[in-house]
This record gives sequence, C-alpha cells and structure tokens, in this order.
Amino acid sequence: MQRILILLAALLGFAAGPVRACSMALVLAIDVSSSIDIGEYGFQTDGLADALLDPEIADVLVQHQVALSVVQWSGAGEGDLTIPWRRMLSYGEVRDFSARVRGMPRMWEGSNTAVGDAIAFSAAQFDRVSDCGRKVIDVSGDGSSNAGLNAATESRKAEVAGIEINGIAIDIIGASITGFYERFVVTSDGFVITSRGFSDYPRSIREKLLRELIKPGS
Repeated sequence: MQRILILLAALLGFAAGPVRACSMALVLAIDVSSSIDIGEYGFQTDGLADALLDPEIADVLVQHQVALSVVQWSGAGEGDLTIPWRRMLSYGEVRDFSARVRGMPRMWEGSNTAVGDAIAFSAAQFDRVSDCGRKVIDVSGDGSSNAGLNAATESRKAEVAGIEINGIAIDIIGASITGFYERFVVTSDGFVITSRGFSDYPRSIREKLLRELIKPGS
C-alpha cells in the first residue's frame, strides 16, 4: 500500500511539473507599405507561417513557452497588433498561430515607410508580457524610412528599455536595405539577416528565428 501511495504521489508530481517561465517575448513586425505588392506580402506571411512549423523552431517555442505577436506596419502612425500576444504552450498553439499568420488580412496598401514608428509601436506592446525574460522585436522590410519618427532614435529608446531589435532586410537589385538596418534599426545586441529578394524570405525568416531562439547563453 505504501509503495502504491509513493508511486501515485510521484505520478501526480510529474503531471503537475515545474512551472516554466516565458523565456522570450517576440514581436514579428511585417512591412506592408506601398513597395510591398500582393505576392510579396504572401512571401512574408507564408514564409513566417512555414518557419513556425519547422520542427526545430516549434520545439524551442514550446519548450521555452515563447510569447509571440504579429504587428503590421506602414506609414507614420500606422501600426496594428494584428495577432495579439499568445504563448506557445503546446504544439497545437504553434500550429494555430501559424494558421492565423497564413490567413492574416493585410491592413494597409499604398502608404509610406515609417520604420521608426514601427519600432515605437512594437516596443509599446511589451507591457502585456512583462514576465518574459528577453524582449525582442523583429522588423522585416524592403525600404528605408521616408516618413514618421527617426528610426535610430526609436531603436536607442528600445535598447534602453531592455528590448533587442533584429531585422530582415529585403534587398532588391539596386537597393541596400541591409546597410540601413545595420546602422539605424537593430540594437547593439541585435543582428540583420539579408533576404535576397522576396523569394528568399522563407529561408531568411527560418534562419533568423533559429538564431534568436537558440541564442548562445540564453
């Protein structure tokens, strides 16, 4: 009888398990300015949705209970929390989040590119996930700022607040968005992944997520 009680207690303890903390809150900020056509928008949403389902990425999301949200951004004052914060507590949560990204309606068309506003809007969302260890903003875009707040100023503000900013610079022929992101967008502890056009975006977003989620020392 005593052995049965010990076994039952062990099973109950295993079922409850330790409460795992949220290791990271990640805002995925997607460019929907006028330079992004319908097909290019699809490369971003499908690429992100597929990357989240990658077994290696999904494992880390669930194991570390990462909180995800998606922001769409364009011109000055145009930021939208399209998919609110959701914690990846199971593989079902990851699959559902991926499906929501894939079917996400576009918020704006034909507007300017305000990277500083995108940073400021994204940084304001972290109050809702204050218990998460790392706070990270991903900014994906194919252009430098032509409107709104100063990107470098907003990046510095975010870094002072303990927020890391990384980027995917979508470079097309004749444009070097990577340089703009490296100089004015990412924080000192951040990095830039270059996407060689939109067709390269699925590879880029997977590489970026893996580098963020499996960060040395995290």
